[in-house]
Amino acid sequence: MHQTSGRWRLGLGLSLLTVILWGVLPISLSIVLQGLDVYTLTWFRFLVSFCLLAGYLKLRGNLPTFSQLRSTSPKLVLIATIFLGINYILFVQGLAVTTPANAEVLIQLAPLLMGLGGLVIFKERYTLPQWIGISILSIGFVLFFHEQLSNLITAQSTYLFGSGLIVLAAITWSIYALAQKQLLQSLSSAHIMMIIYGGCALLFTLVANPKIIFTLNLLQSGMLIFCALNTLIAYGAFAEALEHWEASRVSAVLALAPVVTLLSSWFVSEVSPNLIPTEHFTLLGIVGAVLVVCGSTAIALGKRE
Repeated sequence: MHQTSGRWRLGLGLSLLTVILWGVLPISLSIVLQGLDVYTLTWFRFLVSFCLLAGYLKLRGNLPTFSQLRSTSPKLVLIATIFLGINYILFVQGLAVTTPANAEVLIQLAPLLMGLGGLVIFKERYTLPQWIGISILSIGFVLFFHEQLSNLITAQSTYLFGSGLIVLAAITWSIYALAQKQLLQSLSSAHIMMIIYGGCALLFTLVANPKIIFTLNLLQSGMLIFCALNTLIAYGAFAEALEHWEASRVSAVLALAPVVTLLSSWFVSEVSPNLIPTEHFTLLGIVGAVLVVCGSTAIALGKRE
């Protein structure tokens, strides 16, 4: 099984970068979806990420060699590619009929499942402070997202259907993440992501409609480019974090993404109320946010036995 480098500070920094980028991503996607279908959006993100990463590796003379590719499990590559592609489609389709905050709440099942997978498959261990951190984190999420979770009970069928798609997206993402971590035995994180980006772009070429991109307005076009760059940088940072830190601890830090989403949603709604639905904060939600941060920190920084 893959073993981490032990450079936990670098792993923590890369995880935090991923949190910020993934936290603001649902808002950007919501804006783009006002003028673009989910398949073309997903195809564009993968294609741009593949071209930029392949070009960067080519300039550095660091493209994967034939011997490296031969030593890689084709089954794991296929699993990682297919499940990441499915994750993208399910998440964006669910986001289109719900809200950024709701989507980010439910997608937190993904790092939780990845963390549990790290405990079972990679034999990682939580210490007592980390288990306490999980309890604090869970209470924090219940408080912070009380209103959003209540909406799931009283929501219309379309809203519930979108929420179900996001839950499925979380499951597929956890499978992709664990497959990628095992692939680090034979390939670097950059090589893995280049292959996955290229494979996903190829898969969605058949259903994409590139002509629609030219009908987007300036804001939507800018957000589309940001979403593509977000894919490259965020997943690159995430993949590299798994090289230096345990999957269970990376997943703990990723739990902070909803906090970033809610704060970003509040800021955007204050600046431009008509752009996305307004998010309201309560005292209970603020207390929950503090507990989420404390719980994630306890899990991420808890010492090994």
